Amino acid sequence: MQKHILVIPGDGIGQEVTAVSKQVVEAIGQKFGHEFTFDYALIGHAAIEATGQPLPEETIEKSKASDAILFGAVGHPKYDNDPSAKVRPEQGLLGIRKALGLYANLRPIKLFDELLEASSIKAEILRGADILFFRELTGDIYFGEKGRQDEGATAYDIAKYSKYEVERIAHKAFEAARSRRGKLCSVDKANVLETSRLWREVVQEIAKQYPDVEVEHQFVDSAAMMLIKDPRRFDVVLTANLFGDILTDEASQIAGSMGMLASASVGDSVGLYEPIHGSAHDITGKGVANPLASVLSAALMLDISFGMKAESEAIIAAVDSVLKDGFRTGDIADATTDASKILGTDAMGAELLKRIA
Repeated sequence: MQKHILVIPGDGIGQEVTAVSKQVVEAIGQKFGHEFTFDYALIGHAAIEATGQPLPEETIEKSKASDAILFGAVGHPKYDNDPSAKVRPEQGLLGIRKALGLYANLRPIKLFDELLEASSIKAEILRGADILFFRELTGDIYFGEKGRQDEGATAYDIAKYSKYEVERIAHKAFEAARSRRGKLCSVDKANVLETSRLWREVVQEIAKQYPDVEVEHQFVDSAAMMLIKDPRRFDVVLTANLFGDILTDEASQIAGSMGMLASASVGDSVGLYEPIHGSAHDITGKGVANPLASVLSAALMLDISFGMKAESEAIIAAVDSVLKDGFRTGDIADATTDASKILGTDAMGAELLKRIA
């Protein structure tokens, strides 16, 4: 099979971890007899430095011409403490989601048994947790009208959803629940927000088409508590853009580190696959970034965009084998980890490649 993949490393450690995941995909191609071709494009701070824009038109064109996108991260410290900056790296990520119609963000939260002790949550609470988040990605407060009034002394951001926007991601979440444990939790704030009331109305209506799926509705504050108290109660979680952004980062503690969590942003055409961690400029260039979330994102790409389930499972098995053999990056090591088995980015990649060859 032939597939063309666009690599968008972005900023910070995004450039380091995508280099490893690209090598893993190439190894899978050689093992299973596929021909993967690659191209590169700019986004975020790297794009601003090169072109003055966080999302060059060339990046959009290359994205639309690809079969899938392997993405790194966006962000840079110079913008974090400058709220007045009109051009920001994150605009590139929001822009590419909009340009490609990537309305559904899938984030699987599944803990490898070897990392039970890496989480700050007790192992007996975590063991067996397996959650799939569906976060709506192109609506809500992130894309609504925003601005300043009263000479800058008052600011506003408008949250907005249409029925159609909720319907399309709800269907994807219900279909996923059917193939899993048959449970779906829709998270909103319908006791306060009008957008959440619409959200709940639409989900309740769509639920009638999926009588085999058990549905519950939770307010976001309650869901945030239950994620830590009893993560095993969740199967598929469906929520809006802002709530999903917060809840999935919270859920990273279930997996022990953001360095272990992959994500897929999909719509009705090309998909974008990225680790959920940021650009992490505090460790950029040190060679210590955990590449496993990026590698697992590549596994999602093979499965969801290319239908290569065996190939995807081969990557997951390689990650599992590396962890079972005691190898760790610094973020998932603990006091019992053999110091000789705490690896940097490239060395972890090399261990994965040994297990795929």
